[in-house]
Amino acid sequence: MASHRRPKQPGRARVTVLTATAAAAVALTSQAAHADPKASKAEVKEKVDKYYEEAEQATEKYNGAKEKQDKLDKQVTDLQDKVARGQEEINKLRSGLGSLATAQYRSGAVDPSLQLLLSSDPEGYLDKASTLNQVSAKQASTLKQISEKQRVLKQQRQEASGKLKDLAETRKVLGEQKESVQEKLAAAKEQLNTLTAAERAEIVGEKEQAGGGKGGEERAGRGGGSSSRPDLGKDVPTSGRAAAALAAAQGKIGSPYVWGATGPGSFDCSGLTGWAYAQAGVTLPRISQDQANAGTRIYDQSQLKPGDLVLFYGDLHHIGLYAGNGQTLHAPKPGANVRYESMGNMPFQFGVRIG
Repeated sequence: MASHRRPKQPGRARVTVLTATAAAAVALTSQAAHADPKASKAEVKEKVDKYYEEAEQATEKYNGAKEKQDKLDKQVTDLQDKVARGQEEINKLRSGLGSLATAQYRSGAVDPSLQLLLSSDPEGYLDKASTLNQVSAKQASTLKQISEKQRVLKQQRQEASGKLKDLAETRKVLGEQKESVQEKLAAAKEQLNTLTAAERAEIVGEKEQAGGGKGGEERAGRGGGSSSRPDLGKDVPTSGRAAAALAAAQGKIGSPYVWGATGPGSFDCSGLTGWAYAQAGVTLPRISQDQANAGTRIYDQSQLKPGDLVLFYGDLHHIGLYAGNGQTLHAPKPGANVRYESMGNMPFQFGVRIG
């Protein structure tokens, strides 16, 4: 006899689990259908190179703002010192006139002229020529000194106030540029973390050899480089200072690129060239765009001599030292060390010969 019992229904908990599992499966399927494929090494390299170039541009802007801040700091300090000394001199002059007034009072009366000269407006008093005959020559001289010092003091205070305003604005710009550098470097790091260690090293360029310049992606990426000495040819520097600067930079091969660094343990691009020439007794401006104006420009690459500065990119945000035979010695980019590299790896603009 057939059973007429109804089939057992699954419990509420089991239905809930099954429903959740099915929903998750649908969601995963949907995500897989719409997920972006893993970026290729070439795509990652392109993005990383872009972020590094933008970081270097921001670094040079940061360096310029930092240099301006340092100058303004010194100017403000000097002006504040002058204001303090000027006020002290005025106080001493007024004190001397006050002593004279006290002596006159004790003797019976205070000269009306002294009452005026001890007021807050001695310059206005001097304008009243009719009263000058009431003041002794010494008193008149003191009054004129006070008046002149007050005028200078007012100018210095106004100048200091303007410099302080400039300093506040410069510090704001400095912070913005620092933030920009850090954002670009973080974005580059995020891209690099999608690759293997070997792929990261290849993109940074430390394992590649000099002699690039094949164009396209290699040129944009500045990937090729070498810390070993390539064939630099037989060219000789045009001066002892150029030779000394190049030798100093060669002694720093392998030092890390660090944005904003000027040596001696780490460098950014203009930090290396500035430090190298400082060892030769030559002071260069801080940033690459200003170093571009530090000597005679050479637009024909065949006329370059070892030790000449070499500028790259349209906005001149990258700089190195010409090493000979089409090679530059430079601090290339974050994550890389000071090294030789083919000039063909970057868009050369011109060289600068330091006189």
